[in-house]
Formats: sequence, C-alpha cells, structure tokens
Amino acid sequence: MLIHSQKRILRSLVTIAATICSALPFSALAQQSFPTKPIRLIVGFAPGGGTDIVARAIAPKMGEILGQNIIIENKSGAAGTIGADLVAKSSPDGYTLLMGHSNSNAISPFVLTNVPYNPATDFTPITYLGYVPNVLVVKSTLPVNSVAQLISLAKANPGQMTYGSSGIGSTQHLAGALFSQIAGVSMNHVPYKGSGQAIIDLLGGQITMNFDTLPPNLQQIRQGNLKALAISTPKRLSLLPNVPTFNEVGIVGFDVTNWYSVMGPKNMDPAIVNRIDLAVKGAVNDPEIKKTLDAQGLQPEGPATPAAFSLFLAGELAKYQRLVKSLNIKAE
Repeated sequence: MLIHSQKRILRSLVTIAATICSALPFSALAQQSFPTKPIRLIVGFAPGGGTDIVARAIAPKMGEILGQNIIIENKSGAAGTIGADLVAKSSPDGYTLLMGHSNSNAISPFVLTNVPYNPATDFTPITYLGYVPNVLVVKSTLPVNSVAQLISLAKANPGQMTYGSSGIGSTQHLAGALFSQIAGVSMNHVPYKGSGQAIIDLLGGQITMNFDTLPPNLQQIRQGNLKALAISTPKRLSLLPNVPTFNEVGIVGFDVTNWYSVMGPKNMDPAIVNRIDLAVKGAVNDPEIKKTLDAQGLQPEGPATPAAFSLFLAGELAKYQRLVKSLNIKAE
C-alpha cells in the first residue's frame, strides 16, 4: 500500500509540474532559451558609412552579452530600404535584426514609390541608440570658408553645384533640399548607395558638398581634406568646437538628424525584445564602446525603453511626412 501511495504521489507531482510548465508564458520560456544560434544584424548601407560604423562598434559586446555571435550583413541601396525590407519579411524570432535608421524607418517611405513595407507597423522597435548630426562639408580646395560664402558661390552659379547623399529619401537628401530652400539656392542632388562612395567623390571633386553624418567624415575633417562649415546640433560639439551650428549661420529650422536604433520584424516576443534591449544597452554603456561612440559624435539623448521608442518613432514619421511634403521631394 505504501509503495502504491508513493507512486500516486509521484504521479501527482509530475502532473503538477507539467501543469506549471504549461502555464508558464511562452515569452518566459523564449527568454530563457534565446539565443541558441548567431544573430544577423542587417545594415542597409554600404560599409564605411555612419550606420555601419555604429553597428560594428556595438556588435561584439552585444554578442558577448547574449552568448552568440552578431554577424553584420550590409544590404545597401535605396536609402536603406532594401535592408529594412529584408528584416520586415523575416521571422520574428529575434535572429534577424535591423540597424534602424531615420532614412529607412522614417523618411524614405514618404519619398520613394512602392516601398514594400509599412514603417509604422512592420517593425518592432527595440532600442534607440542616439543620433548623430549632419555636417555640411566641402573639399578643402573649394574657395569658401563659411556658409555665407558657399551660398554666394551657389547663387553665382545657379544649378551648377551638387550635393551627395546616401540615397534618394535619405536624411542627406532632405538636408540638402532643406538647405536649398532656406538659403534660396538651386543645387543638384547626386544619390549614392551609401556615404562611403559619396565621400570618395567629394574628395575627388566630382560633387561640391555633402550634408553627411559626422562619423564617416570626422577623420577627413581633422586631416584637413574636408572643411566643415556647419553642424546640425542645438549647440556646438566639443569634437568640432570651431564649427558653428546651422542656427548660428542663419539657416534656421534645419531640423534633420540621423538616428540609429536596433529593430526587428513585427510581432516579436516581448521577452526576446527585452533580452536584446538589455544586451544593446550593455554594449553602449561599456566604457570602451561608449568612448568609441562618443568619438563619432553620437548623441545618446532620446527614448530609453522599447515603449518610449515606439512613441518617438510615431513622432518622427509625422515630422518627416510633413517635411517631405513641404519640400515637394519625390523619387527622382
């Protein structure tokens, strides 16, 4: 009898344990097991640009925290929308992530035709990393040393000056169009697949100027190959203390910046989102990585949680929809 009683108790305990396990939310189980294989981090721009620099800075530490390698894949083209579309159509299991960017996730869908995803509904916002300013740069041999002189040269040569960008519908594209509108000058836009080639052509004299992100241009500015004429921050940066803000030089209302984030496909499990968010935050707060990002001019102010990031994203979509309409920018 005692043996039978013990067996009944054991069966009961097994049943209770199974019931408890089945009652555990799937998200808790997912959090415990994730990740079990390497994670792809898609960068929608060519190597060497600002997005690529930031992604490669955080990936190793992020992978160390998660216990799996983070593999960077560059899928450049169409202002980042090719890479973004790849992620939007991926499984929401957390193994394919996007280096989200204001180009692909807030601007391009209002500029390009037939963007194959909805930026408001087809992604899961995970972590906002911060923003980097746009800096107006020209080749060092161009005979101008200020924005006022550049505007005078542009007005003396209407339609002859050119500015590069990382693609139609990019922040660089909007920045150039907005500058042209505020300054009252006519310039031609030259789109590229990423900042890297635009910088090469600027240094080679094929284009006149860039309204580019700071990270890929900083070294060229410090080496004297490029001249920085203005920067899109509320106040001057300690990295470039002699470069005035656009407001200082009379280009008022120049509200265009490049923000970076980590995003995934829609419908990701909240526990996996939380796990990735903590890993990204752990990476950017690592002293050595923070030093690297600070040196690139990354400004970390912004939403601190995935929920706050979602609200921020909604505001950015509304802002850039208005701006694109006011500038009458369309796919070229």
